[in-house]
Amino acid sequence: MKPGPALLTLGKTPNTVRGMGLVALSALSGTVANAMVRHLTRELDSFEIAFFRALIGLILLSTLLVRYGLAPLRTRRLGLFAVRGILVATSIILFYRGLGLVPLAKATALNFSAPLFATMLAVIILGEPIRARRIAALAVGFVGMLVILRPGWEAPALGDFYIIASALVFSVVMIFLKVLSRTESTLTMSLYAGIFMTPVTLVLALPVWQTPSLVQLGWLLGVGAFSVLAQILFVQGLREAEVTAVTPVGFVRLLWAALIGYLFFAEVPDAWTWLGGFMIFASVTYIAWRERRLQGAKV
Repeated sequence: MKPGPALLTLGKTPNTVRGMGLVALSALSGTVANAMVRHLTRELDSFEIAFFRALIGLILLSTLLVRYGLAPLRTRRLGLFAVRGILVATSIILFYRGLGLVPLAKATALNFSAPLFATMLAVIILGEPIRARRIAALAVGFVGMLVILRPGWEAPALGDFYIIASALVFSVVMIFLKVLSRTESTLTMSLYAGIFMTPVTLVLALPVWQTPSLVQLGWLLGVGAFSVLAQILFVQGLREAEVTAVTPVGFVRLLWAALIGYLFFAEVPDAWTWLGGFMIFASVTYIAWRERRLQGAKV
């Protein structure tokens, strides 16, 4: 992936430690944004929340053009960016709908499944090889999802299906990301995601439009700002350290979600959510580590 411009510079801390810290802060920022969305879904439709998230994110990212000029907007893959933007909008809307119905920690745990779906799609679409170890890791991950849902013990809620559908759609986005990152910078991909997401979500939001109050606008601004911050921190974390070093830190998302869910929504994750979330995340982490090791062996 073309890393794009360096957006953060942090002292003389060792790269790996710095990268892990940035990813942990990214997880916190993303969880704060999700908590704000969960609060807003009580008053506004998820279509409208997704529109403001896209618009505010695009405005904030566009300020970087003052520094880098129009170069990040130059691309020959506009069609792929358009499809990716529509898919990102779909994934976000589904996730926001789920957040209004599912406890924050459970939604976070189920959302870990996106890389599992992406691994399967990479095999089917990109023809990537799959061996026994990766198959076993995938099996553990999907069993972890069943542990969270516990079908047969209790009926999965509608919100569960929204979150899983969001993860499935986002796994397709990850395939697009894998293809686009061969030629496009991180800033280019981020800008075009916002450029195409904003009109799509606006069209969907208009039939359910409710003019936000000043307080609601403040929350919406927070959603956009923390979402962009999470994205910048994560990208910078990957610039600072190896993927295999920072990937396990992503599990802190579940810890942040559990803490924020408890403090602000009085939600207490059950043992099945913790167990299933750990199984999914362990599976994803192993797949990332194994892929990195195999790539290193080819060099």
